[in-house]
Amino acid sequence: MAEKSSIFDMIGPVMIGPSSSHTAGVVRIARAAIRILGALPTEAVVTFYNSFARTYEGHGSDRAIVAGLLGYAPDDTRIRTAFEHAEAAGLHYTFQSVGNASTMHPNTIKVNLLDAATGRRVEVVGQSRGGGVIRIVEVDGFPADFSGSLHTLIIDADDMPGSIAFIASVIAHDQCNIATMFVSRKGRNDAARQFIEMDSPIKEITLAYLRQLRWVHHITNIATLD
Repeated sequence: MAEKSSIFDMIGPVMIGPSSSHTAGVVRIARAAIRILGALPTEAVVTFYNSFARTYEGHGSDRAIVAGLLGYAPDDTRIRTAFEHAEAAGLHYTFQSVGNASTMHPNTIKVNLLDAATGRRVEVVGQSRGGGVIRIVEVDGFPADFSGSLHTLIIDADDMPGSIAFIASVIAHDQCNIATMFVSRKGRNDAARQFIEMDSPIKEITLAYLRQLRWVHHITNIATLD
């Protein structure tokens, strides 16, 4: 049975899709997800919503998301043959589609990833907004709001008085300017997750200090996607 053709087949090996929403943005969502996971995944379940659900095969978004999960950049010519590279890398993936999710952005993707070596799983929901711009809007059920265009910290900590101000102060003493901060929590005095975008990278010694705090449980440090 012949493989379905896509825009990539029509234009040759260069990664130029019908729009940046369907190619560059999709790759960037996947690249953000693997940085949150902290590894290249061994298993992935990808759900395309709304307009993506109707167009992901013909517009090459399926290849773009797999390429991003392999760590490829948006301009990598291997995107055209991402399925073959995924097989060689041992990445097992499944595509799902939901065509009528009225509460979601038209170009939304959810990825559920597993790193078999550590057993770590993450669920990431991202929106492709055109021009290669993305927003990560949910991580493991916690609402989020960051773009991947800045250095980003994801901090899991106890929801306790003064914790947000304390972390912001530590970052400021590292001479890092906080561009945005988004905080989610499961309930009062329950688990909380901070998403902090910074204009410059944080020092390793500062990260080490934050990680040893008894009320801080996990920190993910994500460099800019570009």
